[in-house]
Amino acid sequence: MDFVLHRNAMGQLVLRSADGTEHVGVVPVRAFPLSAPGDGLSLVSADGRELVWVERLDALPVVQRTLLQEELAAREFQPEVRRLLSVSTFSTPSIWRVETDRGTADFVLKSEEDIRRLPDGGLLIASGQGVHYRVRDRAALDRPSRRLLERFL
Repeated sequence: MDFVLHRNAMGQLVLRSADGTEHVGVVPVRAFPLSAPGDGLSLVSADGRELVWVERLDALPVVQRTLLQEELAAREFQPEVRRLLSVSTFSTPSIWRVETDRGTADFVLKSEEDIRRLPDGGLLIASGQGVHYRVRDRAALDRPSRRLLERFL
């Protein structure tokens, strides 16, 4: 094995290559997520370059495999926010109650940096529990939801 994985203090996945170079914000991407989820996994840098190709996930050491499985689970489960129902406080950390395409959910927003703007105009909100909630179109949210959200953007 020519790389080591760990999480930094911000919870980001970090890959250290054999030459000691560290890549922060590494993203695992399955080649065949439906037909062969355990085969063919690419570890991609924050700028989209492939850093490592993993032939079989189960061939990795337990610690590495567990980190990748956690990251994949968080990435692959992205409830879509339809409405913001309430926010406990307008500072962080705060508890958010949202209505999603999978039902109502409560989560902790640790900091404003956990809300990422996406190129398509949507948002990705990372909860303190590691679940990423997606807002496809801010403008499509109802007015009270947009008002709550704007306090954090």
